[in-house]
Amino acid sequence: MKILVTGSAGFIGSTLSQRLLERGDEVIGFDNLNDYYDVNLKRARLARLQRYPGFTEMCANLEDRPALTETFVRHRPRRVVNLAAQAGVRYSIQNPHAYVDSNLVGFVNLLEACRHHEVEHLVYASTSSVYGANTRMPFSVHDNVDHPLSLYAATKKANELMAHTYSHLYRLPTTGLRFFTVYGPWGRPDMALFLFTRAILAGEPIDVFNHGHHRRDFTYVDDIVEGVIRVLDRVATPNPNWSSDAPDPATSTAPYRLYNIGSNRPVELLRYIEVLEQCLGQVAIKNMLPMQAGDVPDTYADVDDLVEDVGYRPSTPVEEGVARFVAWYRDYYRV
Repeated sequence: MKILVTGSAGFIGSTLSQRLLERGDEVIGFDNLNDYYDVNLKRARLARLQRYPGFTEMCANLEDRPALTETFVRHRPRRVVNLAAQAGVRYSIQNPHAYVDSNLVGFVNLLEACRHHEVEHLVYASTSSVYGANTRMPFSVHDNVDHPLSLYAATKKANELMAHTYSHLYRLPTTGLRFFTVYGPWGRPDMALFLFTRAILAGEPIDVFNHGHHRRDFTYVDDIVEGVIRVLDRVATPNPNWSSDAPDPATSTAPYRLYNIGSNRPVELLRYIEVLEQCLGQVAIKNMLPMQAGDVPDTYADVDDLVEDVGYRPSTPVEEGVARFVAWYRDYYRV
C-alpha cells in the first residue's frame, strides 16, 4: 500500500514509517524539518528511512497548499497518517501563531487534499491534552472535552471537529488518535525524559513541576506505533447505533472514530525519575517547582475501545522502556 506519513522526520512519524516500510508498504514522507528542536536529530531519523527503496522524501510545510497538492497528484497515496503538527503545551503559550499555522491551516489543507484525491482513510494525531479540565479517570473518548487548558489542546480538539465535518460532508473516513505521553528511543529533546537524561548526566539540576506528583500514562513508542498501524488498517465506518438524543463524541453517523492510545498504567513523575536514575546509575538534583500554566495533574487512558476494535494491548513497562531510551541515548550521543 502507498501511504503518506506527515511528520516523517519526527519521533513517532519516523518510527511508524520504518515499521510500514519493513512490512512492505511504500511510504511518502512529508516533513518541513523545522528548527523547533535539533534538525540534526531529524536528519538522522530520516537517514534510517532512506535505506529503504520504498521511501520517498518530500520537504515542505502542510501550510504550503501547492506543495501538498503536488505530492498527492504525483504519488496518489491510498491512505494518510498525519503526525505533522506544532507540538508542546508550554510552547503554545509563547508562540500561539505557530499552532494556528501548522495545526489549523495545515490540517484543513490536508483534509482538502484527502477528499479531492480519494484517500481511503485519514488517521491523524490528537492528544490526551484535549481532556483539559476533565477530572474523571480514566479519560474516555466517550466523555465531553470542551474545556482545553492550552492552545495546543484547543487546536487538536479543533482537528477532531474539522475531521468530523469532512467525514460527514464527503464520507471521508477519518480516525483521530489521542496519544498519551509518548517516550522511547529517537524521542523529542523538549520532552521530560530527554531533558532529565541530559541534565542528570551533566550533573545539572532538573526542574520537577508539581513537586513530582504528576501522574502520566507514559506510553512506549513501539506500543503507540502498533496501535497506529492497527487503526490505519481498519478503515473508520459509521456507527449505526449513534443517536442525537445521547450523542457519543467518539463515533458518528459519518465514518469517523476517536481512540485513546495509552499504556493504561499511569506512573507518578517521581517514580519515572527514580527509574531513570537507576538506568543512568546517577541521582538527579531535583529543583521542585509548582505546576506550570496549561498543565494538568494526571493523565490516564481508557483504551477499552481500541482493545475491542483492533486488539491493541500495550505491553512495555516503564522500567523496560526507559532502559531502552537510555541505551539509545548513550549510543547516539556517545555518552
